[in-house]
Amino acid sequence: MVAAGSRAPRLCFPRAFLFAAGSENMARKALKLASWTSMALAASGIYLYSNKYLDPNDFGAVRVGRAVATTAVISYDYLTSLKSVPYGSEEYLQLRSKIHDLFQSFDDTPLGTASLAQVHKAVLHDGRTVAVKVQHPKVRAQSSKDILLMEVLVLAVKQLFPEFEFMWLVDEAKKNLPLELDFLKEGRNAEKVSQMLKHFDFLKVPRIHWDLSTERVLLMEFVDGGQVNDRDYMERNKIDVNEISRYLGKIYSEMIFVNGFVHCDPHPGNVLVRKHRGTGKAEIVLLDHGLYQVLTEEFRLNYCHLWQSLIWTDMERVKEYSQRLGAGDLYPLFACMLTARSWDSVNRGISQAPITATEDLEIRNNAANYLPQISQLLNHVPRQMLLILKTNDLLRGIEAALGTRASASSFLNMSRCCVRALAEHKKKNTGSFFRRTQISFSEAFSLWQINLHELILCVKGLKLADRVLALLCWLFPAVL
Repeated sequence: MVAAGSRAPRLCFPRAFLFAAGSENMARKALKLASWTSMALAASGIYLYSNKYLDPNDFGAVRVGRAVATTAVISYDYLTSLKSVPYGSEEYLQLRSKIHDLFQSFDDTPLGTASLAQVHKAVLHDGRTVAVKVQHPKVRAQSSKDILLMEVLVLAVKQLFPEFEFMWLVDEAKKNLPLELDFLKEGRNAEKVSQMLKHFDFLKVPRIHWDLSTERVLLMEFVDGGQVNDRDYMERNKIDVNEISRYLGKIYSEMIFVNGFVHCDPHPGNVLVRKHRGTGKAEIVLLDHGLYQVLTEEFRLNYCHLWQSLIWTDMERVKEYSQRLGAGDLYPLFACMLTARSWDSVNRGISQAPITATEDLEIRNNAANYLPQISQLLNHVPRQMLLILKTNDLLRGIEAALGTRASASSFLNMSRCCVRALAEHKKKNTGSFFRRTQISFSEAFSLWQINLHELILCVKGLKLADRVLALLCWLFPAVL
């Protein structure tokens, strides 16, 4: 299936309330804020409903309620260049019949629905099956009001809890939401990443049909598959979850460390898996290219150095490059946030052993205690880091669902990309042929070391498996 995927930014205020729970005075402030928030939401809800910004069907059968309206918007965008047509008017309803001029068939029931858009399956007159991503009516007008309301709430939190800094959230929403509403930009992003990663034969990015696309309607090749976190789908289709996890790690390591052009919304609805019909090999389908982060060269190189230091447990350089990225004295917390590991694990080496259930529980339990410091840190790191952190969290969620989280292989793939990126930067900034040759040899040697390390880990794993099997044979000889 194809999912719409575009989602509006969300606030995470409940954590602030958890932090305040231990103080009676702060609890009273939290109650006061909750009252203000409820009043603001209620007032805005009444206002929006009275002005027909909210569709009653949003609270129930969303997909059925929006079908006719969004179908008409498609025809309207194609035929009238985005001029306004009054909702429910005779002209609006007549547009519904014109859809047949564009498509041989068009499914009114969307395949996927999100806050900004929904996706329909259709067939062109030449027989090609396509996916049609349609922006919800009035979402552009509503988005500015949503951001305003968010800003009011964040300012209210700032007044009650001065130690919390959330204005970065409003700034990011103001910057990113307009980009997600421009579907032509999304199409260009899709083509750019497809070209950029064309050497990965396991990656599929749907082709864009520009002749029938507008700022609010995007027509693309229809590609089906199962969601990347659906283990049952993979088992039924004999797709190796470890292979998919490695592929996903390679794609995102290449985006972040080598190219600095990062798809920042890899939730399971936007990442599908399937077997290629021709080759039978596993393939990842990447959807929803509205939200990308472009990394500056300085940020990308510092981030490469930082991850190299984390992977190879060089704590002095972990401190140095964390501070270059704005972490200051909070660099231990920053390292823990990046890796989703405890500080003890970071010091021992994150590639030495995968995260345990005990460590994961410890991290979750301590998160609320460090919320003021986390807020301070997020307010000081470069804005590019915010979407990278979000992307990291989404990828970890997929790995957790697949049971492949924090494997040594994923860290080694990251290290390879860091080595290549840093070597390429050095070669680009030297005019000496001898120096470039020296850098190339050093790069080749570093990659050889990584391959050797991976081979040693593989051999150790096989020896451990043999030992476990021998033990089982000894314990249960009648069975084995």
